[in-house]
Amino acid sequence: MSPEKIGRYEIKAELGRGGMATVYRAYDPRFEREVAVKVLPREMLHDPQFRVRFEREAKTIALLEHPAIVPVYDFGEEDGQPYFVMRFMPGGSLADRLKQGPLSLQEAARIFERLAPALDEAHARNVIHRDLKPGNILFDQYNEPYLSDFGIAKLSEAQTSVTGSAIIGTPAYMSPEQAQGEAVDGRADIYALGVILFEMLTGRQPFEGDTPMSVVVKHITTPPPHILDVRPDLPPAIEPVIEKSLAKNRDDRFGTAIEFANALAAVARGEPADLKTAVRPAPPTVARLPAQPPPAAPPRRRRLGLWIGLGLVLLLGAAAVLAAAWLFLPSLLPAFQAAATTVSAVTPAQPTPAVTPAQETPAITPAQETPLPPVTPQATATSPATPAGPPVVGGADQIAVVSGGDIWVMDVDGGHLRQLTTDGAAKTDLQWSPDGRQIIYISGRRVQAVDFETGAVATIAEFVTADYLEAFEISPDGSQVAISLNRELYVVPFDLQALAAARSRTQLIAMNGCFTYSDLGTTEARWSNDGQRLAVGVLTVGPSNLRAEVVRVFDISACNSASPIVLDTFPGPRFDMSGYNVAPWIPSFDWNGDTLFVLNSAIRNEGFGNLYSYDYVTHRAHLLDPLGSTCCYRDARWSPDGTYLLIAYQDIRLGAESRTQLYYLPFGSIGTGAVYTPLPLPEDFFPTPRARPQMALRPARR
Repeated sequence: MSPEKIGRYEIKAELGRGGMATVYRAYDPRFEREVAVKVLPREMLHDPQFRVRFEREAKTIALLEHPAIVPVYDFGEEDGQPYFVMRFMPGGSLADRLKQGPLSLQEAARIFERLAPALDEAHARNVIHRDLKPGNILFDQYNEPYLSDFGIAKLSEAQTSVTGSAIIGTPAYMSPEQAQGEAVDGRADIYALGVILFEMLTGRQPFEGDTPMSVVVKHITTPPPHILDVRPDLPPAIEPVIEKSLAKNRDDRFGTAIEFANALAAVARGEPADLKTAVRPAPPTVARLPAQPPPAAPPRRRRLGLWIGLGLVLLLGAAAVLAAAWLFLPSLLPAFQAAATTVSAVTPAQPTPAVTPAQETPAITPAQETPLPPVTPQATATSPATPAGPPVVGGADQIAVVSGGDIWVMDVDGGHLRQLTTDGAAKTDLQWSPDGRQIIYISGRRVQAVDFETGAVATIAEFVTADYLEAFEISPDGSQVAISLNRELYVVPFDLQALAAARSRTQLIAMNGCFTYSDLGTTEARWSNDGQRLAVGVLTVGPSNLRAEVVRVFDISACNSASPIVLDTFPGPRFDMSGYNVAPWIPSFDWNGDTLFVLNSAIRNEGFGNLYSYDYVTHRAHLLDPLGSTCCYRDARWSPDGTYLLIAYQDIRLGAESRTQLYYLPFGSIGTGAVYTPLPLPEDFFPTPRARPQMALRPARR
C-alpha cells in the first residue's frame, strides 16, 4: 500500500518497484509541480555510516546538472527510509519502449547523441553510474531522453561492503571488471551502453542465461555475439562499433561516451565509424581530417573467435584513421557554406520595408535546411492600395515565440499568428537578426536562422563537441557576438564565415575576439545599447552552499582587457528575491540596454515566479505585479524603445487550471491599477504549463 505523504510530497501513485527502490509519482505543493519520489530500503539505515554517505552522495548527485540528466530536486529521510525527489518524466523509460520491439539505427543514434555528453559530464566529475540500463533512460513529454539514478548503485555498493552481499549492479549490463569486484571507472558505463545499444537494435541482450550468475560469467569470459547474426539488415560497419564498446579489456573500449556516440552516428549516416580512442580524461575534442573518398564498406565477418575478431577491430580502427578524412566535414560543409554565403543577410545596416502577413496565413513547412535567400534592399511602394502594415507599439512590430518546440510569429497586438518552423526540436535564445529578416535561435549544438517570410532555415554555426550551448547574442551594431559554450563566455567578431568554421573553443579563441572568460559558469548574455557593457548569467555558490545563478554586469569597453571591470552582481545583499534561498536560480532576465533589468524568481512550473525590476546603478529593486495576483511571471522582454514589457503569465490562484498567457503592457503604467488584456492566442497554444515561451520583439524599421 502506498503512503499518503513522504516529506511534504503528496503521493499520487506507484510508478515502479524493484530490488533497490520503489518509485512514486507525487505532487510538490510548494512548487506546484509533479515529481518522482524514489524511496530506498529501510535496511540501508542499519549501517551507522550510511547516513553520512547518503547525504554526501545525494549532494553530489543534486549538483550534477546537465540538460540530459534527470535533475534531483531534494533528498531526505522519512519514517526510517531515505528518499530522493526527482523530475517526473512522463514519457516512460527505454525499457518500456523496447517491449514494443527494436529501434531503428537512426533513432538509437539520436538517443546516444543526447545522452553521451551527459555521461561524460558525470565522468568528468568522478561520478560513475554503475547501473546503466534501459530502465534508467527516461523520456520527457517531447521524446527527449535523460539519464537517471546516478549514485544509487554506489550507495548500494557501499552498503554491501558492510553486509557482505553480492556485487551490486544489473547482471545483464555489468562490465567484466565490475562483475569481478574490481574498481571501476567511466568505461564500465561505456560497456553498459554497448549492451544497451545491442538490445536497442535487436530487441534482445547480448548475453543471456538461466541464472544471473551465468550471465555474469558470460560477460567475463564469452566474446560478444555478432549483431549481424541477429539483424543481418544492419550495415556491416555497426559490428566493430558494438565489439569495441563490449571489449573485455576496458583499455580497448571507447574512451568516452561522445566517441561512442560519434562512431554510431557515422554508421547511421552510412559512413565508416571512427574507432580511435582519444586520450582520457573525458570529454575530448574529436579531431577531423580533410575530406577523402570513402573506402569500400567492410564485408560481413563470420564467427571466427575472439582473437580474430579483435584483430579485425584493430585493422578497422587503422582504416578509420584514414577514413576520418571524409567522415564529418562533407555532411556539414553545405550547411556551413549556406550560412556563410546566404545568411550574410544578417547585417545591421539593411533597411527593411514594412511586412504585412495575410490574415490566417497557413503554416510554412520547410523541407530540409534551405539556404536563406540573399537580402537586397527593396523600394517601398507608396500607393493607396498598399496596406499600412502591422501596428508598431513600443518600437516593435512583430513577436516571435516558442510553442511546442516550434517558432511562431505574430503582430504585437497578437494578430496574424503563423507558424514558421515545423520540426518540433527544442529551441532557445530567440532573437531577431539586426536587419529584422530572420529569427536566430539555438537548437541542440547548432545556431540556426529561420527566414521571417519564407520559413527557410540555415545553420550559422555548429559546435559539435559542445555539452552546453546556451547563448548566442549579437551586439546591437551587429559587429560582435557573445557566445556561451560549455559555460565559458566568448566575445568574438560577428563574422559569418569564421563562425561557420568554428566548431570548438579552440576555433573561437582563434577568432581573436574581445574577451574569453574561461573561469565563469556562464549561461545567458545581454548587451547594452552602446555595446560597451555585457550582462551575463553566472553560476556560483549561493545560499546554503547550493549552486546558484546571479547576473553580473561587465564593462567591456576596454577590449582585450585581462580583467574586465565588474559593475554589479545581483541578486545579492542589496537585492534578495523572495524564495531565492530555496531555488537560487534565475529562469530569465532581460536588460533595457541602459540601467534597468527585469528578472523573475522560480516558484512554479520550472521557471514561473515573482517579477522584479532592478536598477544596477542605484541598486534599487521593485517587485512588479502588473496583473494583481502576486505570481507568476517569466520571460519578460523589454520593447525596443524601453517603454513596454512583454511577459508570460500564469495565475497562481488557479493552481493546475492556470494557463500561460502573453501580455504586452506599458511599463510606466504598472502599479497604477490599470487593467490589461492578454494577446488573443488560442486557448491551448502552449501545450504544457512548463513551456518556455522565450519571446523576442522585432524593432520596427519604417
